[in-house]
Amino acid sequence: MSVKTTPFLLVTANVGSIFEDPSVMLKIWTEEFLATVARLDPKFIALHCQEVGGKKYEESMQHVEYFVKLLMDSDELRLFDKVRIYLDEDYSSAETFTALGNFYFIHETINDVLIWDFKGLCFEAVEGKSIAAGEIENVPTKEKSKFPQDFFPECKWSRKGFMRTRWNLNGTVFDLINIHLFHDASNFIAMESYPSVYSKTRQRALEYTLDRFHTDEFGVAPFFLFGDFNFRTDTQGVIKKLCDGLEIVEVNEGKNNTVEYKDNDKVVLTLGKKEFKHNNHQAMFLDQLWLKEFDKEMDDFCTKLFEFPIHFPPSYPFIEDSANENSDYMETRCPAWCDRVLLSQSARPLVHGVGESSIEYGLIGKSSCMGDHKPVYLLGGLEQNAGRISCCECHKTPSTPPVKFDLESLPGELAYPEVEPPTEQRKPKPLTERFLVKRVNSASVVEVKVGLVRGNCSSGDWRSRSVSVSGNIKPMSRVRLISTDDLHGSLHRLQSHHSSSGEEWFEEELELASDRKRNSLDPLKSRQSPTKQHKPQTDMSTQSESASQEQEIFTQNTSQEQGISSVRPPSPVRPNVHQGPRQSRVKNRRCCTIS
Repeated sequence: MSVKTTPFLLVTANVGSIFEDPSVMLKIWTEEFLATVARLDPKFIALHCQEVGGKKYEESMQHVEYFVKLLMDSDELRLFDKVRIYLDEDYSSAETFTALGNFYFIHETINDVLIWDFKGLCFEAVEGKSIAAGEIENVPTKEKSKFPQDFFPECKWSRKGFMRTRWNLNGTVFDLINIHLFHDASNFIAMESYPSVYSKTRQRALEYTLDRFHTDEFGVAPFFLFGDFNFRTDTQGVIKKLCDGLEIVEVNEGKNNTVEYKDNDKVVLTLGKKEFKHNNHQAMFLDQLWLKEFDKEMDDFCTKLFEFPIHFPPSYPFIEDSANENSDYMETRCPAWCDRVLLSQSARPLVHGVGESSIEYGLIGKSSCMGDHKPVYLLGGLEQNAGRISCCECHKTPSTPPVKFDLESLPGELAYPEVEPPTEQRKPKPLTERFLVKRVNSASVVEVKVGLVRGNCSSGDWRSRSVSVSGNIKPMSRVRLISTDDLHGSLHRLQSHHSSSGEEWFEEELELASDRKRNSLDPLKSRQSPTKQHKPQTDMSTQSESASQEQEIFTQNTSQEQGISSVRPPSPVRPNVHQGPRQSRVKNRRCCTIS
């Protein structure tokens, strides 16, 4: 018997570099993405973005509005009448800022779709178009967390974390998780051993995330985990394969020290802290899958996570220049499959082919400039009416038969008189509407439409509009996160945060630099990574405001901003944006519903 499915498209994209040249790159990127949507024809789209806003976030924030407008106003998405967008834009709060963006588009033919309220612990119907931007800590239909700082004690500053939503789509419950893990800062450190110190940091953060989903108060559910994992190849093994038997020559040029691997006088490979250059670089990595044998970071999670076979070249690092028509790799890092779409083992049985087509797992924009990361997508059909499937063995029904007990009295045992069953049977209490909403497997759209929040906005900027709140819905609350003096300087470190930038994680002492480089040339020597136990972040209490106060505040702010319809494409010359007014603008943003 054939299984009824819903065609879905999952996409992960690190978009940090496209905001460096927004006047050109934003249009190219969205055209390639929308062309993929038109070709694959899904009915449910989940787009998970990392590094939304780019490296210079204070200056690029204005371009995020244009990016959203390009997607929302496109012909390819005009039939997707239900939209949920979550943009973590509050860069002034170093304690919580992740720069993650979750975009969800649901086709008009889908009527049975619910989203989980992590505060009310119930599903609510999805209708209309809603965008949560700026400071979104209080938005109840998403869960967001930044990784604990003690995962990377040597790191100056980081904004890696995850953002999760839970869905009930045509009777099937599942989680969609956007994640961003730590990158490799230095090729010299990465080649010292495998797993490298960076790989161990990523492993620790991913284990923390999976354990959290397994034990939190929201219950377990099948999940799709897709984002920028920054998984790297075994750099030590790759260099050994490429340069086995070659002469090693150290080149000292001040701070830019490099190592050359030579075949007689011919340089085969040049290695630096941020240089990885083969003499036949593009042909060696672009169309060859020999590198896949060194892609090992998923091996530690094969019992918990599943990934469909990879038949596409590494998704990182591509040249960011839009003038590069060949879409070549940069000669900075060993190419790797950083961007992935992973599934929990319980989610694998839910994914089927779409019609006569099989499941697709590949890259978007192979021949176009999409930034340093190529988006990765998974197309499939999600099984309908599967309910809520447990994610692990401890929640499954035992396969062994139940134990049977002989309840007859033993000799010498005191016998109790038989009790006749009562003739009058109690009628069960009718289930309340709230209980019906909380029932994960049976909640329907009709049962949860009472009290649904509807937006009455007809014009104005989606960043400044407020939600129309009915009497039985809890009002949005304002968050003011506590910051310390040592965090005030974090804004100045936002200029280098994505994988290809100059972000420094590990401060190397000058007197150890030469020793480290010499050790890296010896594959037998290994470098131990620091290990510390992490402490979970504590939630900060917030003070709620009434719905009328929220409306008054948004009314005051509306006069200061333009509507989304008036957002213009960014000019090649970036305007000089002052940091002070920009921060206050971010703080005033709230959720909006577009009718």
